[in-house]
Amino acid sequence: MNSLKTFDTKYLSRKVKLIAGVDEAGRGPLAGPVVAAAVMFDKKSFNKEINDSKKIPENKREELYKWIMENCLSYGIGIIDHEEIDEINILQASLKAMQIAVSQLDPKPQLVLIDGNKSFASDIKTKTVVKGDAKSFSIAAASIIAKVTRDKIMRDASKEFPEYFWERNKGYPTKAHREAIKKNGVSPLHRKTFLRKILINEEVHKELF
Repeated sequence: MNSLKTFDTKYLSRKVKLIAGVDEAGRGPLAGPVVAAAVMFDKKSFNKEINDSKKIPENKREELYKWIMENCLSYGIGIIDHEEIDEINILQASLKAMQIAVSQLDPKPQLVLIDGNKSFASDIKTKTVVKGDAKSFSIAAASIIAKVTRDKIMRDASKEFPEYFWERNKGYPTKAHREAIKKNGVSPLHRKTFLRKILINEEVHKELF
C-alpha cells in the first residue's frame, strides 16, 4: 500500500470510520464551471495508479475514473456555473461546489479531507491538506472525478462553440483560446470577471461592458 492510502488510513479511529476526500477542477479557466468531487472508499480499496489528476494523461484518467466509480463507497459532484462564479468569486464558488459534493455522500463520513488551505461550513469535521491531491488517496481520486467530469462538460460545450477550441484547452487561457476571444468576442459561457483581469483588449471590453 502506498503513501497516499497510508495518509488517509492514519486518520481512522474509533470515532472516524469513514473518510472522504474532496477536490475541485476548473479554478483557472476563462470559461465554463468549476467542478468539485467528494469520494469515499473502504479501508481496503486501493489502486496504485491513483494520483493527482494533473500528473495523469487524459486517457488514463478516464480509465481510473471508471475504476473509482466501481470501487468507491460513495461519491458526490458539485458544479457551479460561470455566472455564479462571476457573482460570488472563484474561491467561494469552489468551496460551494465542494460543500455540494460532500452533501451527496451516503453514508456520511466522519472526516472530510479538503485539498488546499480553505475549508467550508460543514457539520462534518474537516481538515485542509495543502497539495492534498499528491498526498491523499481519496483527495487524488476526487481530483480525477472532478477533472474528468469538467473536461466532458467543456468538450460538450465546444460542440456549440467550436471557435474557442475548448475540446483541447478546456477553457484554460492558452494562447489559442485568448486569440479566439479577441477574434470572435466573448461567448455566453465565458467568466467575465476573469476576462477583465487577463484580456486587455478593446474589442473584448466592448463586448463585456
